[in-house]
Amino acid sequence: MNFLSILALFLYAPAPAAAQEPQAAQAAREPFVTPFTAAEMSGKQVLIETDLGVIAIDLRPELAPNHVGLVMRLAADGAFDGTTFHSMVRHGIVQGGDPLTRDPERTAEYGRGGLGLLDAELSDARHVRGTVSAVVAPGRPDSGGSQFFICVVDQPGLDGQHSIWGQVAEGMDVVTRISEAIVDDAGRAVERIVVRSLRIRDKPPPEVPPFSTESDAELAAFRALLDTTHGRIAIDLYPDRAPNHVRSFLRLVDAGVYDGVAFHRVVPGFVIQSGHLPTRSAPLTERQQRFVRNLEPEFNATRHVRGIVSMARLDDPASASTSFFIVTGTAPELDGQYTAFGVVSEGMEVVEAIEAEPTDGETPVNRVEIVSAEVVRR
Repeated sequence: MNFLSILALFLYAPAPAAAQEPQAAQAAREPFVTPFTAAEMSGKQVLIETDLGVIAIDLRPELAPNHVGLVMRLAADGAFDGTTFHSMVRHGIVQGGDPLTRDPERTAEYGRGGLGLLDAELSDARHVRGTVSAVVAPGRPDSGGSQFFICVVDQPGLDGQHSIWGQVAEGMDVVTRISEAIVDDAGRAVERIVVRSLRIRDKPPPEVPPFSTESDAELAAFRALLDTTHGRIAIDLYPDRAPNHVRSFLRLVDAGVYDGVAFHRVVPGFVIQSGHLPTRSAPLTERQQRFVRNLEPEFNATRHVRGIVSMARLDDPASASTSFFIVTGTAPELDGQYTAFGVVSEGMEVVEAIEAEPTDGETPVNRVEIVSAEVVRR
């Protein structure tokens, strides 16, 4: 069975009891129509607190006003609280919103509840990573309701078949972890992943990136502390020489981007290097990912001597982003070619201990990592 076939088993829920009713009775049922105005639905988010973390979803009433209205109405009634994410395809989709999942004794019925309330509101919007869409019963596109699914990755095969009503704004790391839950042969979660609460809030304004408003002189008051598996390294910064690199580095440290990142390159008498994201022990959150960006070079007159901290890059001078190195000798060939932005002020003995690690080529044999990093005032 291919991946799309597996998805179809979950996204088209088993027909609920209502599907067995006489055709006339089904025709008499009035679909839900939102009681909210466009203004009341605009600029809203769904905030879902789960056992595995928080997911924030931007509502999209311009695509599916009745679906959004139903979610808002049910949220106000607490209808989602205590339900579970009951079905998932690893790194594919996760499915929730079934009121039957409140009852642990009704596992065999999970996927049948909360349907038959809405007519389809199909659009040209695409099922990309983080899209939230309505589950329907087999052969009944006008059977949406409280059940929904979230795309963990792009799902173009679902475009035009389901009513899209939201987009994950924060918490895709949580969605991914939910998709990794162990399932039984029917694709149902073996352990309960409970929605502790689901509420509607105003969409918060975009975050002003940390260290954006301080002057260059004010940035000089900060230092970065890297707690490694070999001890602590303190780095003082040069905002007068490379202000944008300093802002970026402080931002990445403060956001926890460097937590769990390894020292992946050690060249005795030359450099030790870290910050390469593929070495990180856990994926970045959406917030952390927003702070990762390429930097225009800020080459300066700082000499690359012992203790200098500088940004690594590829051939493109504007390709530096997260990876940095600490010079352990004298490297004049790096001067004016790489952006030096700081200096080790404490912990050179830790740098030397990392430099002394056995290597396979330039890769440490034993994992050496930044356990945690923080920004402090000097």
